[in-house]
Amino acid sequence: MSIGRFIAIIGFSLTVASLIVAQQAAAPTGGTDHVAAIKQSLQKSAAALRQYQWVETTAVSIKGEEKSRTQANCYYGADGKVQKTPVAAAPASDSKKQRGLRGKIVENKKEEISESTKEAVALVKQYVPPDPARIQAAKDAGRLSVIPPDAKGLVVVVIKDYLKAGDSLTINLNVATNVISGVTVATFTDSAKDAVGLKVTFGSLPDGTVYAATIHLDVASQNLAVAIENTGYKKVGG
Repeated sequence: MSIGRFIAIIGFSLTVASLIVAQQAAAPTGGTDHVAAIKQSLQKSAAALRQYQWVETTAVSIKGEEKSRTQANCYYGADGKVQKTPVAAAPASDSKKQRGLRGKIVENKKEEISESTKEAVALVKQYVPPDPARIQAAKDAGRLSVIPPDAKGLVVVVIKDYLKAGDSLTINLNVATNVISGVTVATFTDSAKDAVGLKVTFGSLPDGTVYAATIHLDVASQNLAVAIENTGYKKVGG
């Protein structure tokens, strides 16, 4: 799988993170109101964000070295899916190919990394946005905990074993503004048990609509990181 194709897949799967918006703060002990707020916000934010277009900048790095940086103009199509128009083409990731046995080893390693990243991306789709049904199920099973507001007014909702045993999903709620300020996921691939980390930081538009401002995906064992920044939001036709 080429870096260009990987960018397209990860960009699509992570764009859905922008659909998360909290509508109210809830009691710090039960978690019931948090679940209700998330369910309501999924629909409200989805409708609001469909009125906007924005610029998505994606950077892919391997071993700390940036391999590709692309930009795309994004908007929602009539089918409700995000449409993207590339602003600039991705630069070639390899300046020259190695030949012989060493070349085969390099290509095999690339394929191994490719399979791992595809599995990681597939996992992200199952975590972002959080599934209200899974959140409710976690609460009912006693796997959801709520940490009362801290000095900064943040309530933290922690869900253990959200999708599978050993993972976790954390949602930060800002009590002052009554919106989600961030989502963090710690999980792993089933095949190679590679740790996968996802961190989303949210921003707020003038009308109160919340969007995924920055998105970071890390596959530590592969030394691979993807950073996505969404900027320039404006209403379509505005």
